[in-house]
Amino acid sequence: MKRVAIGDVVLESGECIRQVEVGYQAYGTYDREANNAVVVCHALTGDVYVAGDEQRAGWWEGLIGPGMPIDTNKYYVICSNVLGGCYGTTGPASLCPEDGKPYGSRFPFITIRDMVRVQRRLLEVLGVEQLYAVIGGSVGGMQVYEWMTEYPEMMQLALPIATCSRFSAIAIAYNDAARQAIQSDPEWQGGDYYPAAGPRRGLSVARMIGMITYRTAELFEERFGRSLQATNDSDPSQTMFQIESYLRYQGEKLVDRFDANSYLTLLKAMDTHDIGVNRGGIEQALSRVRAKVVSIAIDSDLLYPDSHQRDMADLMERLGKKIDFYLMESKYGHDGFLVEFQKMGRIIKPYFDR
Repeated sequence: MKRVAIGDVVLESGECIRQVEVGYQAYGTYDREANNAVVVCHALTGDVYVAGDEQRAGWWEGLIGPGMPIDTNKYYVICSNVLGGCYGTTGPASLCPEDGKPYGSRFPFITIRDMVRVQRRLLEVLGVEQLYAVIGGSVGGMQVYEWMTEYPEMMQLALPIATCSRFSAIAIAYNDAARQAIQSDPEWQGGDYYPAAGPRRGLSVARMIGMITYRTAELFEERFGRSLQATNDSDPSQTMFQIESYLRYQGEKLVDRFDANSYLTLLKAMDTHDIGVNRGGIEQALSRVRAKVVSIAIDSDLLYPDSHQRDMADLMERLGKKIDFYLMESKYGHDGFLVEFQKMGRIIKPYFDR
């Protein structure tokens, strides 16, 4: 991973974060004349390794890489860690320049729009003036919506996947349950737990809640059903089902790689996401779009229902925008955009076969 300093950043709220650094990874070679730059926006706990490297697999390597639908032999692909994250970009665990101590509870409220403005600043530092495409799923798709309304002349193609133009009430409810799990953990200490490990139990439970929303009842039933992980004949209350074991494993795995304050920061950015804010509403915001839009929804998505993306596609069509809408069938639910590489590839590939 590479890191670059982009200077002070004034947030949408008016607050300023000083001396911001951005962690990013780039694949391929930039060709200004060919306009081959592609920005990939990652999801909630994602990182910059979209296509992987010699040491690790990439979370979208089935779609991005040499010979893949987004071919890094042709395209210059950039993925940066979001503002507020914990994988190389300034976030709550970063040291505040004023006193050299972690921000913790002092880290300011940020929005999806703030994240995108930081990504735009990164491109300026890298000397990338135009993009062929911006693509992302889930929270990454929220960023795509912001890209195509905040910088409408910047890209030719925008691909929001399994996402929304504004967060729904039920999704905010799931996020608040996760937030309460973290903040109820005594080890959270109001966000000022560094250098201790912090609210590991709370973050683990928050992740368990998230995992329930990312998959489907059909998939859980198929994989686990009522199969037992462990039995206890003397105390049946201690019997554990495989689905319980799976969720606990997923929760424990996250706490080893993610910061609880970053999780809270990004959840709140999701909650407040609405491209219509300070733009006269969603219709006025979408009227700004100039790129060709390829919207991909998942029919079993609990967190980002396909009906919302279909409504946005219909609205853009009424506004005279160039829009193609695809509904992808998947038993994997919201996580389908991270799993169904063949289905996704068939949809995406024609738009990158230039």
